[in-house]
Amino acid sequence: MNPSDVLARHRIVRALTALHEADLLIEQQHFSGALNRAYYAAFYAARALLATRSLDSSRHSGVIALFQEHFVRTGLIPIDTARALARAFEKRQTSDYGDFSAPSGDEVVSLRDQVQAFVRTCEQAVPKD
Repeated sequence: MNPSDVLARHRIVRALTALHEADLLIEQQHFSGALNRAYYAAFYAARALLATRSLDSSRHSGVIALFQEHFVRTGLIPIDTARALARAFEKRQTSDYGDFSAPSGDEVVSLRDQVQAFVRTCEQAVPKD
């Protein structure tokens, strides 16, 4: 396995871990924290695919733009699935930086489910051992 594929697998593991952390936070009704971990699950999964092409960005918006350009616009990742990344980014921004912003449990669970589908799709696209 080449170094890019090793990095991609590592990032998928991070994505799955963040998704698990989101589940634990949802169980404890810590919805802002769960939303944050769901976003990072999607972010790590997107970076995993970018690693397969030796691409990355130091900015979250840059990661999203590169992912859209190289994986969504090319048809490698379905548009409906890829929307989870942008939604999670937007909701995390609002939750982390918005005054008096508190996501509901239903909203977070819905986003978590979308992110899980996104992570699984990315995981399938990452080369295996």
